[in-house]
Amino acid sequence: MKDKGSYYITTPIYYVNDSPHIGHAYTTLACDVIARFKRLDGFKVKFLTGTDEHGQKVEKSAKAARIEPQLFTDQVSNNFRELAVNMNFSHDDFIRTTERRHKVACKDMWNKLVDVGDIYLGSYSGWYSVRDEAFFSEDELIIDDKRGKRTAPTGAEVEWLEEPSYFFKLSRWQERLLLFYDENPEFIMPNSRRNEVVSFVKSGLHDLSVSRTSFKWGVPIPDNNEHIMYVWLDALTNYITAVGYPDRNAAEYLEFWPADIHMVGKDILRFHAVYWPAFLMAAGLEVPKRIFAHGWWTNEGEKISRSLGNVIDPMELVNTYGLDQVRYFRLREVPFGNDGDFSTAAMIARMNGELANDFGNLSQRVLKMINKNCNKQVPEPSLKNDEDNNFLRNLDSLIHKVREAIDNQAFHVALEETWMVIRTANHYIDKQAPWTLKDENPKRMNTVLYILAETIRQLALIMQPFVPDSASKMLDQVGDDATKRTFDQCGVNGRLIAGTKLPNPVGIFPRYVDNEKN
Repeated sequence: MKDKGSYYITTPIYYVNDSPHIGHAYTTLACDVIARFKRLDGFKVKFLTGTDEHGQKVEKSAKAARIEPQLFTDQVSNNFRELAVNMNFSHDDFIRTTERRHKVACKDMWNKLVDVGDIYLGSYSGWYSVRDEAFFSEDELIIDDKRGKRTAPTGAEVEWLEEPSYFFKLSRWQERLLLFYDENPEFIMPNSRRNEVVSFVKSGLHDLSVSRTSFKWGVPIPDNNEHIMYVWLDALTNYITAVGYPDRNAAEYLEFWPADIHMVGKDILRFHAVYWPAFLMAAGLEVPKRIFAHGWWTNEGEKISRSLGNVIDPMELVNTYGLDQVRYFRLREVPFGNDGDFSTAAMIARMNGELANDFGNLSQRVLKMINKNCNKQVPEPSLKNDEDNNFLRNLDSLIHKVREAIDNQAFHVALEETWMVIRTANHYIDKQAPWTLKDENPKRMNTVLYILAETIRQLALIMQPFVPDSASKMLDQVGDDATKRTFDQCGVNGRLIAGTKLPNPVGIFPRYVDNEKN
């Protein structure tokens, strides 16, 4: 397969003070699909995830648990590792911010910012949210006049904090950032999020407090151990730590930096689209090519919160509905970037209507007919019919449409393009009626069944990033060579070979039946 170059994709590193939930699984799933797609499309991929393990919240939680912060983070970080394994994510690296390699990178980044004059010592007073690890100005707060209570825009509690602090001269980078956004209109996606960031920066940037003295669990500031690094300066640096920084001649740094995409939730977009590029520009480092901020999920129309007791455990979904079914639903249900709602009815409708009926039934109808009427082998076609050849040309073009959608993080578009072909194939089999042709025109039956088997092969090839286990089983059933399942095999290069022996067909996408209602 032709080498198309390198591709570097990252999730945010997840804060270990939380338990893994549906939001973590959603972000990592999106990255996993892109990473799998790019590998199958000829790219050398680095897919990074991991855990953010410093900060005041972690220190407090460890104290409440009566254990050392390092032991606390060891335990919680492992929960995120297990989630990645259980969700069949294909990450290449799992980074922890307590690792030595990361502390070395953070200190080097700090020294570079000091060397260029963008770090200075002062003092800070302002409203701080421990949960968000962020300061908020008075005009950003939500104020309850009756109770005299202030909260962050996220709903988190804030407290007035006064302490000595080092500052990063963020204000100096306002015009540079606006120029960068203008010159790189696809740096922040989707466009609605880009507009939010541009508006925020245009409203005026203030210098950013980048150290703390009120707690100790963090990366110490070089030459001043009374201060630890602000958790977001620490956390964001992980993206370059993982490719070998501070060694800018490291093989992975040269190959993968700048990153192709940082995938984040919309709640942490400001850190990634404002602070991070400013840090990098100041340090003389290249800026990533894209920040994509996806939306949030609700549960049956309600905001997800621990107080409501409606937090969705991704592994409970997997145990109930199946891994590939959950993967499919999460990226099929709503346009990626928008907010989405999880509902049991919608989940079952997608599973039964699309996976079981549309795709699974198509596969079973075709393969059972081949098994019964074609001596259990790929039939010999006679491709002289214009309608047949037009059908195959349309099929061969699917990979190009899906590739464009994936490059724009439009997973729902990629899946809709795929399902248009599935619907066309179901219409084709009904129109051609090979069960009638077996008596009237066996040669024509062979051609129809060959075209449909080839359709199943290409559909399964393209669905590998979304439903890897199910797609692999389907490719096995059409006799596809397990060593040739990359996207250069879409189209004429990978056509099924007539006479290939096929196994007995087995259903891949069973219908879901709610046993509690039956």
